[in-house]
Amino acid sequence: MPSHTNARMEISPTHCEVAIIGAGFGGIGMAIRLKRAGRHDFVIIEQADRIGGTWRDNTYPGCTCDIPSHLYSLSFAPKADWSRRYASQPEIHRYLEDCVDRFGLRPHLRLRVSLKKATFDSSAGLWRMQTDPGPDLAARLLVLATGALHRPAIPSLRGIESFRGAMFHSARWDHAVEIRGKRVAVIGTGASAVQLVPHVAAQAAHLALFQRTPAWVLPKPDPPIGPRRRWAMRHVPLLRRALRAWLYWAHEVRALGFVRFPELMAGPERQARSHAKRQLRDDGLRALLTPSDRMGCKRVLLSDDFYPSLNRPNVQLVSAPITDVLPDRLVTADGAEYQVDILVFATGFRATEPIDPIEVVGRDGVTLSAAWRDGVRAHLGLAVAGFPNLFLLGGPNTGLGHNSVLFMLEAQIHHVLRCLRRLRLRKALSIEVRRDVQAAFARRLDRWMGRTVWLSGCRSWYLDRNGRNTTLWPGFSVGYWSRVRRASARKYRFRAMH
Repeated sequence: MPSHTNARMEISPTHCEVAIIGAGFGGIGMAIRLKRAGRHDFVIIEQADRIGGTWRDNTYPGCTCDIPSHLYSLSFAPKADWSRRYASQPEIHRYLEDCVDRFGLRPHLRLRVSLKKATFDSSAGLWRMQTDPGPDLAARLLVLATGALHRPAIPSLRGIESFRGAMFHSARWDHAVEIRGKRVAVIGTGASAVQLVPHVAAQAAHLALFQRTPAWVLPKPDPPIGPRRRWAMRHVPLLRRALRAWLYWAHEVRALGFVRFPELMAGPERQARSHAKRQLRDDGLRALLTPSDRMGCKRVLLSDDFYPSLNRPNVQLVSAPITDVLPDRLVTADGAEYQVDILVFATGFRATEPIDPIEVVGRDGVTLSAAWRDGVRAHLGLAVAGFPNLFLLGGPNTGLGHNSVLFMLEAQIHHVLRCLRRLRLRKALSIEVRRDVQAAFARRLDRWMGRTVWLSGCRSWYLDRNGRNTTLWPGFSVGYWSRVRRASARKYRFRAMH
């Protein structure tokens, strides 16, 4: 590995081989693999002042991962000393910061820089990028690692602009706001809500939790990892790899219920009902929190403290929809009013929309937003016809409902490296997925998706405005890996240098 000084000398401020947009897990993983492959001519552009992506942004109380720690880390950058079975946000963010230092990525970072527009120059085979505050940059390969879970979704509520109290999204938590003794409204009962509600409920004078539709909740045993086990993980790498493999396959088998045989979800549903019966004292409350849809249709939640927090006398579950926001209260469709000092949106992200506000202009002047006007599509979630030398990490239909998404990201990173190698070996200006290949993949994807639990009738953030699931992979993650581990030259067009 070169020294930081050498790395700085190799990086031009205006030209590089690879430009990575986003410094979350995808961008950092891509950078590490480039370094390990002996390629140092790359930059990571990040609009925030720190790295970390979603694990930088989500600092709400109780934020943790719902994939076990030893599986929710990069296989080529292992961490042996996780403190709990399910890592918290601060620990995951520290891990990412440690990866940046461990692999010498600091000189490649361009923090507080926003990509405004990227235009493909066909004659030169380069992406020309306008950044704020600059300078402009040219790169052979453009890797968009911006992810799907970074643009908060705020519901349109009548009168919201009149609210006089503190108001923020869970991913933009305002730590300057004092919760203790206040009347708090939390809108949403999804993944972030089940984590933050117990902490808010313990401090607020009153908490009104507004639910649109309930979600299935399973137990989340989260014991601390003791010093002996941490010592073993640090000093016996084979043990750490074996644990990771066991965790992977234990989660992978769950895909059967999600993507092939939804009726298999009946067993976990019984477990969830039993979990609710043990933890919720009130039969009426339990009925309101029991979904009518098949488990897995919406995101399955894990928690051991969400239900108990709803038993508290200062917590009220509201299932009537909000109709109006007044300066100091919320009004629901049944005419009830709820006095509120602090309004928290635990309403998720705009995960199915294109990558605005970045303007990406491909071959023949077509923008990515225009190409995705009828829905986001990409071959294997990685490449888009009409956009040479462009690759996506965490692109459409590469999320998972049953396993660690980092496995998918690693498979994508490997594919991008293979494509970069083919580009160099052929001494070509550009590589672009064939349009017929992308179209054939889209047809197969829609066919596979039809048999999944996600299209069994519920409304979820997985679906776009047309009711199409553009977020999740409709199969086993190992099946995705088998499709992307080779970058078949027959599926790409190469444009030779003149």
